[in-house]
Amino acid sequence: MIHPEGFTAILDEVSRTLRHMQDTGIRGVDCAPESLDKLNAWGCGHEMASAGSTETLEDIRAHLGECQRCKLCRSRTRIVFGAGNSQARLMFIGEGPGHEEDRTGEPFVGAAGQLLNRIIEAIRLNRQDVYIANVVKCRPPGNRLPEPEEIATCSPFLNRQIRAIRPRFICTLGSCAAQNLLNTQEAVSRLRGRFFDHEGIRVLPTYHPAYLLRNPEKKREVWEDMKLLMKEYPYEA
Repeated sequence: MIHPEGFTAILDEVSRTLRHMQDTGIRGVDCAPESLDKLNAWGCGHEMASAGSTETLEDIRAHLGECQRCKLCRSRTRIVFGAGNSQARLMFIGEGPGHEEDRTGEPFVGAAGQLLNRIIEAIRLNRQDVYIANVVKCRPPGNRLPEPEEIATCSPFLNRQIRAIRPRFICTLGSCAAQNLLNTQEAVSRLRGRFFDHEGIRVLPTYHPAYLLRNPEKKREVWEDMKLLMKEYPYEA
């Protein structure tokens, strides 16, 4: 029996291969022995990843290219891939780029990003210590939430980023990121305040900084979440 995480890894590999075929104009596959060997190899994708993937963030960014895989490409200015330490112990994941991020190509540089910087500093780290990314790499028009098909198209790239970095901790920012990573429909208000597991990585959901700008009274709850993180974070390791 294939473990659920292994099944997810297989689906990610299938999705990447099919999208690459589409991007390069291939409209079908044959049943030659070498083709069947490739299909059979999909079954060991999780085990290979567990043994240590050699894929780098640069590899993933190169494969993303000037992405045209969903409709978000029509209105974006720049792809916002992610930024920070490629060997980070802590990764922050938001929902999608905003106006300033779309303009600069960097994640979390607007007002919400400035607040995130202060949160990172409050836990005795800086942006150079962590890695910051989003569920989708292009700004949704009007800063709306990403739609399910946009998330489904883009999240395999996020999953590959996570496996390349292999952080000890992930802090999801807002319901969209938490729901995508943890495969749940629960709101962040019900998820925050405790750790979850994602492929052996400890995940701590909390509110998005943009939400805190609108609801400053929730900052106290985020600080309680950050104190949980600080108790577990390997500062001296």
